[in-house]
Amino acid sequence: MHPFALSWDGRFRPDTAMSEAAPLERIKWRVADFHKMVETGVLSEDDRVELIDGEIVRMAPIGRDHAWTVNQLAATFVLTLRDRAYVSIQNPLVLTGQDELQPDLMLLRAPGAAYRDRLPQPADVLLLVEVADSTSKRDVEVKRPLYARAAIPEVWIFDLSRGRLLVSLEPRADGSYGETRELMRGDVASPAAFRDVQLHLSELLR
Repeated sequence: MHPFALSWDGRFRPDTAMSEAAPLERIKWRVADFHKMVETGVLSEDDRVELIDGEIVRMAPIGRDHAWTVNQLAATFVLTLRDRAYVSIQNPLVLTGQDELQPDLMLLRAPGAAYRDRLPQPADVLLLVEVADSTSKRDVEVKRPLYARAAIPEVWIFDLSRGRLLVSLEPRADGSYGETRELMRGDVASPAAFRDVQLHLSELLR
């Protein structure tokens, strides 16, 4: 049997034959295991999954509005920031030994060459952006607390279904942010690290 045999019920879990001594719900994958699954072909680089609290969770498909919003943000940031930050689109971020997520977009500390031989970690992140097509509940209730505990300084959550942007600042160890603002279509958003960069939300939200 493959050492990383998996079953699927909405989440990846170890095959029942792997461990008879420990209940399955107590088994947690680590980031090293997660990477080994890719190396050995259990997971492919095309699988849209994240490691959250030791569980491999399937990500939602990317819809038209989601893709367009991410592409517009990336184009704007690349054009305006140039070599002041490295723009990473839908790539891994290692938060802890049991958490590796794939935010829709990150502004990372320059230079980009720093990430050639390693994945970004929380200290590298200047701004993290998630985009939600239908519901922002998972981003707000599951992922944002992880980002806060990892001290990600600023998180943007685009809630496309409600035409709003949630901006969270001042991360706390308890998984909350000290400040969260709701911006709407007529507002202008600027990353805290780059106040000179202004995004007119009328161009991004319906």
